[in-house]
Amino acid sequence: MTSTEETTRKKVKFNQANLYQDENFTDLQTGSIRKLTPVKANGEIDKSRKLIFFGQTQLISQHGPLPIQFPIDAKNLQGAMERFPQAMEEYVEDMVEEAKKMQRDEQSRIIVPGPLSTDSKIVLK
Repeated sequence: MTSTEETTRKKVKFNQANLYQDENFTDLQTGSIRKLTPVKANGEIDKSRKLIFFGQTQLISQHGPLPIQFPIDAKNLQGAMERFPQAMEEYVEDMVEEAKKMQRDEQSRIIVPGPLSTDSKIVLK
């Protein structure tokens, strides 16, 4: 084993203070809800931390299906199912706004010609 492999192996550690049990629920139509239950290193539920929920689904775009995953603010599975549509809509709206912002930023870049020479290049700033 090389020293780089040994160093990497020594640095990689499982964070035992941040363990979650992962459960997946689906209706086989709309999508899935991931429920992450905080657990202690011995596997017991850690009641001092909150459950975490993520929605998962696919959007159909002109380029094909686009998988998305988004957080759902809920205290239990029932609440996560009820908030799924709203959380998905908010996430998609944010994603579209971010794409529009990136497009505006790209379009507003100024193209400045480089110094005059036989090997002139366009410099983006």
